[in-house]
Amino acid sequence: MGREDQIEEREVLDSIFPDEITDISDTSYRISVTLDTPENDIEETQQPILMLQVSYPTDYPDVAPDLEISAPPNAPKHPRLDIQEDRDRLLEALQPTIEENIGMAMVFTLVSALKESAEQLMSERVNAVHAQKEMEAAKAEEEENKKFHGTAVTRESFLEWQAKFIQEMAEEERRQLEEKEVEDKKSNKKTTAKEEKKWSGKELWERGLAGKADFDEDEEDSMPAVGKMKIAA
Repeated sequence: MGREDQIEEREVLDSIFPDEITDISDTSYRISVTLDTPENDIEETQQPILMLQVSYPTDYPDVAPDLEISAPPNAPKHPRLDIQEDRDRLLEALQPTIEENIGMAMVFTLVSALKESAEQLMSERVNAVHAQKEMEAAKAEEEENKKFHGTAVTRESFLEWQAKFIQEMAEEERRQLEEKEVEDKKSNKKTTAKEEKKWSGKELWERGLAGKADFDEDEEDSMPAVGKMKIAA
C-alpha cells in the first residue's frame, strides 16, 4: 500500500505543480516554492524561491518523508531570508504538520506550510526594521522636544532648585549691603570734608599761617593795624 500511495500522490502533485516539480528518482523529487515578499517592506526585492526536496521512505505515508530545503543554484542572497541560516528553523516549523498528517498524503500540505512559515519569517524581520526606525524617530523627536519643554520638574529637582535660589538671593543681598556700606563711607568722607571749617583771612593772620595775599578783598578792612616799627640805633 505504501508504494501505491506514493505513486498516486506524485501524480496529483504533477497536476498541481506542473512547472515547479522535478524528479530526482522514482521515489524523490524537488518542488520550487516561490514566496511572496511582505507588502510593507521598504526594500524592493525579487521574490525568493525555496527548493523543497522530498524523498519517500518505504513505509511513507505511515512515516514522515525525508525533507531537505535549499536555495536555487546561483540565487542571490535575499535580505529577509537566508536559506543556509534559516533551514533548520523552517524544517522545525514543519514538524507539527507532519505529525498531524501521518498516515495520509502530506506533501501538498507541507509545501503550503513551508511557504507560510517562510513568509511569516520575512514579515517578522520587516516589522522589526520598521519598529527600529520608529523607535529611532521617537527618540529623535523626544530629544527635539526637550529643547522646547526642558526637563520635567520633580519634587527632588524643585527642592534642589529652591535651595540654590535661596542661597543665590542671600549672596545677592549680602553683596548689595556691602556695596551700600562702601558708598555710605565715600559719602560720609565727602560730607566731612565739606563741613570742615574754613578759616577767614583774619584768623589765618592771627595764627601766622598766611600772608597778605591770602586775605580776601572783603577782609582787607578787618586786618589788624600794624604800626611802623622803629629800628634801634
